Amino acid sequence: MENLKILFLGEIVGKSGVFVIKNLLSRFKNEHNIDFVIANGEGATRGFGLGKNHSIYLHKLGVNCITSGECIYYKLDMVPHIGHADYILRPVNYPERNPGRGWGIYEAKGIKIGVVNILGQSGFSRVHLKNPFTLMPRIVSQMKEKANIVIVDFHAATTGEKQGFFFHMDGQVTAIIGTHSKVLTADERLLPQGTAIITDAGRCGSINSVGGLDTEIEIRKFLTGIPEYSKAAWENLEMQGVVMEITPEGKALSIERFRIACEEIPDERTRNNQ
Repeated sequence: MENLKILFLGEIVGKSGVFVIKNLLSRFKNEHNIDFVIANGEGATRGFGLGKNHSIYLHKLGVNCITSGECIYYKLDMVPHIGHADYILRPVNYPERNPGRGWGIYEAKGIKIGVVNILGQSGFSRVHLKNPFTLMPRIVSQMKEKANIVIVDFHAATTGEKQGFFFHMDGQVTAIIGTHSKVLTADERLLPQGTAIITDAGRCGSINSVGGLDTEIEIRKFLTGIPEYSKAAWENLEMQGVVMEITPEGKALSIERFRIACEEIPDERTRNNQ
């Protein structure tokens, strides 16, 4: 059987991030012979959370699996929707009775692909979840009964926790992709036992921004401490992420980061429709 090429997209931030996926994903898949697409959709709806309509639209655009993080239930229509959408994953260390699922088994070219989403503990004061270091080995053993390939989205706030988790799980999973920081790091590599890793897969959306969001509003929140609605920034749009080549047996052969500018210019109606 042929090797798979799997694309993992950095966090999609706001309407501008969705615009980037609409304009770049299909062409990128064709040019790079991509077999399966995973994207973190944690901030696709107004920068915080994932709404039902955006999840359906991203899936139609070619995202096979949408992972998330601590904001997965921020949009109320996701709570009843996620249980019916097997292409959406919420963190597996949420309580078992929570809506949705934390891992899934998918298929490309006749090969089973396991994807699991797990949340770190550092920096997430609003949620108190199971320890990812102790939970993940048990989850992986369940997944490997169904798929040789296991790809992890580790949604964590600190590089220390991510690095520790990478080495803790080295050799037990195919790849671990860090998300949440929304800044593409330059440390993609294969660890000694063969697991492909990167500290953060970056973001899809505006680069001239604060994590994809309007700079003026985000700076004002730092200055005043007063909450207000964020909105997507639109300057210097990019699609970022990594491409991995993986054998049917689950061995990562390579991982390579990329960043591509979106040359399509949104009209005023698109910009203003937040």
